[in-house]
Amino acid sequence: MMKILNLRFLILVAIIQVSALMLFSDNAAAQAYRFDPPWNTPPESEVQFTVPGVDNVPDLFGDINDPQLVVFFAGNQFMVIDELIAAFKTAHPQYQRVFAETLPPGILAKQIATGSIVIGNLRITLKPDVYTAGKNRIDQTPEWFSKTALYARNKLAIMVQKGNPKNVKGLKDLGHKELRISMPDPDFEGIGKRIEEAYVKAGGAQLKTTVMETKLKAQTTYLTQIHHRQSPMRILYNQSDAAPVWYSEAHYQKMIGHPVEMIEIPEQENIHAQYIAGQLKNAPHPAAANDFMDFLVSAEANAIYKKFGFDLP
Repeated sequence: MMKILNLRFLILVAIIQVSALMLFSDNAAAQAYRFDPPWNTPPESEVQFTVPGVDNVPDLFGDINDPQLVVFFAGNQFMVIDELIAAFKTAHPQYQRVFAETLPPGILAKQIATGSIVIGNLRITLKPDVYTAGKNRIDQTPEWFSKTALYARNKLAIMVQKGNPKNVKGLKDLGHKELRISMPDPDFEGIGKRIEEAYVKAGGAQLKTTVMETKLKAQTTYLTQIHHRQSPMRILYNQSDAAPVWYSEAHYQKMIGHPVEMIEIPEQENIHAQYIAGQLKNAPHPAAANDFMDFLVSAEANAIYKKFGFDLP
């Protein structure tokens, strides 16, 4: 009888241990991806299949099938898309199927020029009705657009971990030998070149060389290809100590409760961006494109951009 009781006890202990291990594994997996995008509220559907770390596709929004409007947004504006598109649909109920991409403007420009993009195994050949980017990027291809409009502005800031454990006070601190930097790659992202301008303003050519060459070789500067996702994640997962970003990006991470802080950059060291929307001459949906261009410069759209930390035109 005693042997049977001991056996039952051992089986019970084993079950508890296995259950605890499974729970720990599930919690560990959840913790490992707890800051992964998408950070917005996804569209409604009876079937939701988003797997953090595997299948999440955070920079493709809305209806990819038979869209009535296609907008390619500069990637740093991903945070406005939910409210902006919802407000546009309310103002123009004839357009309910809207597709938007929020990738780096240079990548979007290549997509427009070549006619397609592949992300993972997905190939997209949709042509945009409207393309938004910084003024310098738009000015490179004026022949693409039937009209353009300035609709928002931005400036730089530094994102750090909550509590600012490395005591980062400004751009000059990014030159410190041990400080790990998440830096947009100028070859992929326009912001990278603007940050380099700010380095020169703050610490001369030497600061730029230190961050972009010396620290890159030492692997304390990490170059991103899509900073509006990679830089916040590297800060949140303690892979980087500081990240120069657009002000609106640091503002948004604080807005949604992520454990980050923003270090503001003084005006004399900062740079400013102007965001321009361009209606494509060959827009597949010209009426929708025209309506969206008008909406983008409206008071309602201005209020949405201001809420998310952008400056107004």
